[in-house]
Amino acid sequence: MGRGIHLLYRRLPNRLLEREDEIVADLGNIIVAKAKFEGMLAPLKVNGVEVIRNGYVMVYFAFIGENYDILKVYDENGEFKGLYIDVLAYTKREGNTIEMLDLFLDIFVFPNGEAFLLDEDELEMALNYGVIDKGTLDFAYSVAREILERLKRGEFPPKIVWEYGLED
Repeated sequence: MGRGIHLLYRRLPNRLLEREDEIVADLGNIIVAKAKFEGMLAPLKVNGVEVIRNGYVMVYFAFIGENYDILKVYDENGEFKGLYIDVLAYTKREGNTIEMLDLFLDIFVFPNGEAFLLDEDELEMALNYGVIDKGTLDFAYSVAREILERLKRGEFPPKIVWEYGLED
């Protein structure tokens, strides 16, 4: 077990997920870490396929200053299930602590490259309940759209995502 990174993952209005994760690589403005999916109430299905459930492992990439993170998802047998991308308001780092603010929208990319935008209903609900404003909703969609466009053009994810896996 290498040294750890302290993750503060915020979700509006006031949810905070706090974790200590194992660092795979610390590249300054990019941190690669490893964690297990735990405490999910139900498995995540995308397009009818179960892609994440408790016990699966993620190798995740935090990009300081960017509006997304990327999780490489592996099942119990170490089989790559796809990429899970969180749309974020920010990613900040202070020493050994990373802080992110989640903007509800997520993207899942299957190993074959097929991508799906997730949780639009959650984003809309956050707007309806006054948790976020219209500007934040528009921002979340613009980030998601840009990622989907870049995926189509083969410019996403950043190359580093393919340089680290479970073995590292």
